[in-house]
Amino acid sequence: MDKDGLDRRLNKPIGVFDSGLGGLTVVRQINRYLPAEDIVYFGDLANLPYGTKSREQITRLSVRAAEFLNSFKIKLLVSACNSSSATSLAVLKRRFRLPIVGVIEPVAREAVKITQNKRIGIIGTNATIESKAYQKKIKRLDPTVKILAKSCPLLVPLVEEGWLNGKIVQAVIEKYLEDFKDKNIDTLILGCTHYPLLKNTISRVMGKKTTLLDSAYLAACKVKEILAKKEMLVQNNSSKIKFYVSDLPDRFKVIGRKFLGRKIRQVSRVRLDV
Repeated sequence: MDKDGLDRRLNKPIGVFDSGLGGLTVVRQINRYLPAEDIVYFGDLANLPYGTKSREQITRLSVRAAEFLNSFKIKLLVSACNSSSATSLAVLKRRFRLPIVGVIEPVAREAVKITQNKRIGIIGTNATIESKAYQKKIKRLDPTVKILAKSCPLLVPLVEEGWLNGKIVQAVIEKYLEDFKDKNIDTLILGCTHYPLLKNTISRVMGKKTTLLDSAYLAACKVKEILAKKEMLVQNNSSKIKFYVSDLPDRFKVIGRKFLGRKIRQVSRVRLDV
């Protein structure tokens, strides 16, 4: 306790990392539902995307990002990258002595909970889909669920370029989802934090009968649940969000605004050794 009787743990920030800008959708939801919490964000734009890399390389990059954020004495770490959550979460949990939230388990649980016909689709990066992390989690929760999963490697670059609508985006999404259309899928997991920005187009392609699930809101709920259980929630505070990237800070400011929903005023570039 400090001299005012406050637990110092409460004043520590939440750390969030992603391979690029997609994790800002998670930051947005955490800030919305936990508006008093300080947040430190690291976007590894120099190594974007993680989803095309090997499991070993993703793990090295994830550990490096976590070490950087841990230098801010964070009280909880969020791996906002689906590829990292799919391949590296166990390593992170063994290496760091603090609560760590991935983006896969909360979404998998919600998908199993809400599906009516037990037909669930998953789209994500190559690394996320090939890891079968979502598939394994869903099958553990309900072995009777039928799953169709597909990697969509072009979607992250489109979002990172700010291409969220238009004929090209529509055509790419239609091509990726053509196998899903006649499979009677009632729940589609957007297995990448970039994909919420494409939600309107994906919804048009899939139709009103398919519920789309993204990880940002559900990850924020998990963060709140953990901090509340540990009695580490901040109630009254003028929250601050600090942004760090490994490259392209000016680009991060411009495009990141679409992810965060508001202007990003300051971004610091840091060089980290792998």
